Order: sequence, then C-alpha cells, then structure tokens
Amino acid sequence: MKFNAQENPKESNLPLAGLKVLAIEQAVAAPFATSRLADAGAQVIKIERPAGDFARGYDTVAAGQSSYFVWLNRGKDTFTVDLTTPEGKDDLTNLLSEADVLVQNLKPGSLARLGFDFEMLKRDYPKLIVCSISGYGEEGPMAHRKAYDLLIQAESGLCSITGGPDQAARVGTSVVDIATGAAAHAAILEALIGRGITGKGAQISVSMFDVMADWLTVPLLHFEGGKPPKRVGMAHPSISPYGVFDTKDGQQILISIQSDREWVKLCAEFIGDASLGKDSRFATNVDRVGIREQTDGIVAARFATLSKDEAEVLLDNADVAFASVNDMGGLSNHPHLRRITVDSPNGPVSYPAPAAIFVGEQRNYGSVPALKKPER
Repeated sequence: MKFNAQENPKESNLPLAGLKVLAIEQAVAAPFATSRLADAGAQVIKIERPAGDFARGYDTVAAGQSSYFVWLNRGKDTFTVDLTTPEGKDDLTNLLSEADVLVQNLKPGSLARLGFDFEMLKRDYPKLIVCSISGYGEEGPMAHRKAYDLLIQAESGLCSITGGPDQAARVGTSVVDIATGAAAHAAILEALIGRGITGKGAQISVSMFDVMADWLTVPLLHFEGGKPPKRVGMAHPSISPYGVFDTKDGQQILISIQSDREWVKLCAEFIGDASLGKDSRFATNVDRVGIREQTDGIVAARFATLSKDEAEVLLDNADVAFASVNDMGGLSNHPHLRRITVDSPNGPVSYPAPAAIFVGEQRNYGSVPALKKPER
C-alpha cells in the first residue's frame, strides 16, 4: 500500500512543514480545520469513503465542482479507503504510525467499532494528537444523534434570535460548521504547543453544540437576567441607533453608534441638531434603546433627505461607523476583497483569501485533489 503524496508538495519554510495530519473527515467542520493546517505547511492525508466525501456532491458551481469541497480541501492529498475491511484497517494502522495529528468527524463510537478506540490510540501512539468533532460530543443524552449545521442552529437557539420579528431564520452561511472548525483548529495548535513542552499527545473533543452555546453566551445571559432577546432584523438588540436606514435614492446604509460621545457627534454633524445630543431623553444608550422607535425615527428622517453619496460624506466627516448593505454581487466586486486562486481537477478557481496575513510572507495554496485510491 502506497499513499503517494506528490500532488501538493509542501514548502519547507512554512510553520507546520513536516507535520503529518491524518483526516478521516467529510462535510465542512473538520475539513475547515485541516485546510488551515494544510495552508500552514502540514501534509494532510484525507481519507474518504469509497464513494468520496459527500460534500463533493453539494453543488457544481466551482468549475463544475462543489464550492464547499473546493474551498475546504485545497492543499490536501486524498485517498479512498474502506475502513470496514481488513485492508482498510491495515492502511489506517500504517498511516497512524507516521501521523502527528488525527482529525475525525465520524459518528461517535465509530472509531472504537473499527478497533481504534481512544484508549488504544493513547496507548499505541502516545504522541498523537486526536481531535474528534461531533454534533453533541462523545457522551451525554444526545451524543448518538446525527447533527448538521442548521440542526444545531435550531437546537442551540441561534435561529430564535436570527431574522425579523415575525419568524426565526437560518444564519445565511454554515456558521456552526465554520465556528466548530475554527475551534478545532485552535485546539489542535494548542495541543501541538503543549506536546512541544511535555512530549505528550492529547485527545480533544469538540462538539458543534458546545461551540454554538459558547457563542450564544450574551443572549443567554440576557434571557437569564430577565431580558430575553428579541429578533430585530438588522437592528442591534442592545444598542441604538444601530441599524439600516434608507436614503432618498433608495439605497440602504447601516450605521453603528457605540457610545454616548458618538451620539452627540452624530446629532451635531450628521443630523444637524446639536441640541439632540444634550437632550436627556437620549442621553445614554440605555435611554435610546428604551425609546428606540423615536431614536431611530429621528435618524431615519435625516437619511430620507440625503442621497447615499451625500450621507456617506457626512458620516465619514462625523467619524461614524457605517456600511453599505451589500449582496454577493457587492462582495464579488468589493475593493477590499482579497482573493487566492487554486488549481483543481477542472481548472483554476478563485475565491476569498484566508483572513490571516503573515507580513513579509507570500503564501501559495495547494491544489484541490481528485478522488483516487492508494496504490497496492
């Protein structure tokens, strides 16, 4: 059995060059974490079921390929292995003997049923860092459940605070998966630092539910403090004015007033009525939220007298934070959008660059792998 990993040769000057990562993964959360490890120079060997990662079939918009797969699997080497067969288990054993990190998002208990339980991994590979990603963790009353992004958005209560007053809504991207992948990535790097100090591996469990519950701490504390959050569309539940306003030419601008000092400046330099900044009814953010309809009405009335260009000039001069309410067309042509281009089996694909910039470094990103079998 040979896993010829020549498709994505790694640059020796990258921080994780020489690190070997075994990824038994599919969908979004785990591939997000391992794609970042691959970007940093790790050799990531992705094990796919014989039919392939089902994310390969999500859509065909990226040069005839899945946007999810193209985004999250650049720089990896991938092979199909049937882990339920003796040959597949031998393959996994051989790969584990050389791996520094194992990332897996199989259903809880699946590795143990294959003969690779956590105690065995800890005993036989004491320096191995194992990161398991699941919907609800390895234990607990819901650990057995399948879980996907929108299911956790609903179960965690995220949907209840998303959308307008009349109906809960899904966050418009796979926020649970992405957040979970980012949490796993950070935990793996933490474990690698720890191994550098102690020489010992680690076993990490990251659940999608736990990640989202952590992210929902503020609305949860509001609920437990007797002030359950309400859905307010594109307004902010705790700050006013912080929302979308229409200009006279039919454009939308979102502004954010974060302090009482900024409110005073907005009144004087944008609204054109300095006395409002001294009006006791609007003196503090708590006051303004308490009469949000009146506060926002004053701001909306001023926006209605201005074109988008005129409003932006005044907001800029007043040093008020604001944004255009863009769609994907606006992002596609945005002057601040940084892009990378990666090779794929169907040709090059361009999409947004990873957020972290390492000053003085020019990073290259590996190609998207085709599905293939190991050589025997």
